[in-house]
Amino acid sequence: MPAQYPLSPQVMVISNITYFSPMFYLTGFPGLKAIKHWIFIPFFCMYLVAISGNCFILIIIKTNPRLHTPMYYLLSLLALTDLGLSVSTLPTTVGIFWFNYHSIYFGACQIQMFCIHSFSFMESSVLLVMSFDRFVAICYPLRYSVIITGRRVIRAGLFVILRGPVALIPIEVIHLACVDTTFNNLYGLMLVVFTVMLDLVLIALSYGLILHTVSGLASQEEQLRAFQTCTSHLCAVLVFFVPMMGLSLVHRFGKEAPPAVHLLLANIYLFVPPMLNPIIYSIKTKEIRRVISKILGLRKANAESWG
Repeated sequence: MPAQYPLSPQVMVISNITYFSPMFYLTGFPGLKAIKHWIFIPFFCMYLVAISGNCFILIIIKTNPRLHTPMYYLLSLLALTDLGLSVSTLPTTVGIFWFNYHSIYFGACQIQMFCIHSFSFMESSVLLVMSFDRFVAICYPLRYSVIITGRRVIRAGLFVILRGPVALIPIEVIHLACVDTTFNNLYGLMLVVFTVMLDLVLIALSYGLILHTVSGLASQEEQLRAFQTCTSHLCAVLVFFVPMMGLSLVHRFGKEAPPAVHLLLANIYLFVPPMLNPIIYSIKTKEIRRVISKILGLRKANAESWG
């Protein structure tokens, strides 16, 4: 997100009652105001791909009964999360680069940040649940339909949807001036450790168990087939967590780094995963490739050659 700096609060007096409406100023990319309209073009393209791609994934899964399985229900949840993350940042980005509107009210800023963090935690949770789905599919294929039931998928969906907002609700607004913010800093750190970092550790653990199971398969062809079922999810994990870790490291240890570095990493983290996820799953998932090839009128052999 663009850097935010507080402005003096606007004061409105009505019937002897004074209302303070604090605002923030969004800098965008400092020093690049002359070409900001050109900068918006790649952002617009990323938004277009993210929104249309994720909507396309949802439509494909909705209209094809063969895809009404737990794996694709989770993929639908991932697409919805990516849509939410894209829509959360769209108004501010359009306002800065297209309408030259750099101010945002304090309440609107709070809502936007709440949505961004909530959808980020939701995406991390979805990827965790999907890793468990892949673990069961590869390590216990004969018991998959018994373990991964519709009821458990619904429970997992509720966990994903509620986890982020519930974790963020207790956060108090950090007081300005001289008030001690130690608790806020500790809570924010613990929140990241016990959500995102814990999810990453559990995902790595599930892939370690998957690797152990796959290495015990007899033929190399079976090993390759097993790995192919995880390729799309593994790519989605890397696309989401690598920019997040890079942004966190720069935020914690790169205080002297140029502001453009922070802005670039923040925008990569916010815009790239929602854009790439539908592309990854469209290319690497055989069933979705078949549907796309059918829509485009391609032959089956061409569809199989994509992945």
